[in-house]
Amino acid sequence: MSGRLVHLLRHGPPLRAGLLLGHTDEPPADPAGGLAGAVPDRLALSGVTSSDLRRARAGAQALAERRGVTLTVDARWRELDFGAWDGLAPEQAPADALARFWDDPEGCPPPGGERWSALRARVADALAALPGDALAVTHGGAMRAAVSIVTGLDFRQVWALDLPYGALLGLRIWEDGQCGQPSGQIVSLHAGGTG
Repeated sequence: MSGRLVHLLRHGPPLRAGLLLGHTDEPPADPAGGLAGAVPDRLALSGVTSSDLRRARAGAQALAERRGVTLTVDARWRELDFGAWDGLAPEQAPADALARFWDDPEGCPPPGGERWSALRARVADALAALPGDALAVTHGGAMRAAVSIVTGLDFRQVWALDLPYGALLGLRIWEDGQCGQPSGQIVSLHAGGTG
């Protein structure tokens, strides 16, 4: 059984990097999205899907146009919602609460923000809708949730993945996983990034 191959690409650098951007609609540093050359031409793509946030959508639009494929915008590929901390520098959030969140994103989500399970649930729905040989331009948190879904790794394990801006991840997914959940494997990771 070969499963379907999907590709996830982290967006290029935002205008203001280093913040807890989450759902904040920060524009990209490069108006074209900063992803030129991030996806090898030899990689066959059936289409491009993107988070609806500008820092992902700009690069996705440029990639879709360059490849001559359709762009689909899907808000389920957004970053984790940092709630009251969204848009802040990490040092602006209460240090003890931020540490509890990083240690337990399910039990200690940001105030008014999203739990790890909620991020995983929406990314699972987005993954199910992604056709084979498609590319989703998304965010680091959503990419880690996707890896967790298809491999069974927990949040500590997937948060250890280095996913710089422009990181490209290939996942082979089988839909007949345990209890009807997808299962799969990481088939490639190019973490060269764009900056």
